[in-house]
Amino acid sequence: MIASVTGTVGQAGLDRVTVVVGGVGLLVHTTPAAAAASHRGDEVTLATSLVVREDSLTLFGFLTTDERDMFETVQSVSGVGPRIALAMLSVMGPDDLAAALSAGDTKALTTVPGIGVKSAQRLVLELKDKVAGMPRPTTATTPGSAAVTTDGWRDQVAEALVGLGWNAKQAGEAVERVAVTAPADAEIAAYLRLALRELRR
Repeated sequence: MIASVTGTVGQAGLDRVTVVVGGVGLLVHTTPAAAAASHRGDEVTLATSLVVREDSLTLFGFLTTDERDMFETVQSVSGVGPRIALAMLSVMGPDDLAAALSAGDTKALTTVPGIGVKSAQRLVLELKDKVAGMPRPTTATTPGSAAVTTDGWRDQVAEALVGLGWNAKQAGEAVERVAVTAPADAEIAAYLRLALRELRR
């Protein structure tokens, strides 16, 4: 088990970061918040969870150990794998996710792609008591990524949304709604947050 990685950020996308440790670049899949907090050349420490499959080793990284613990906890429910768990944290954030599970708010849970009504009910049934006993996750406040002054953000944000589980049509429509109202010089991570908010409506 790789519990954390500390190294230099070699590259950062909207949902992944390459952390260089001892000359080796580790690809770490992250939430948009963690990716936005990682800037090329900076030293970073991410709490991590290693998912082992027959044909792959995939590393997921988080800003806090509490967030990582939530990622692992939701996967204890049948039918919830790492991709859906990461989408839950990306769409809702750790605080909202913990609150929804504690309160039995299945409507909020179904805003996550891949989570239907039955899955939401099962999550609440199995995790309500577990989450109540966990420390409330806190997300570090960090600067966002560099501002984007062209429309190049559209493809990047749409790709990140598809990676989180929405289809290309849903992602494209969300991006277009954001483009109408968002300032032209916003940070790319801000565009992604706005698109996620549109998809939760």
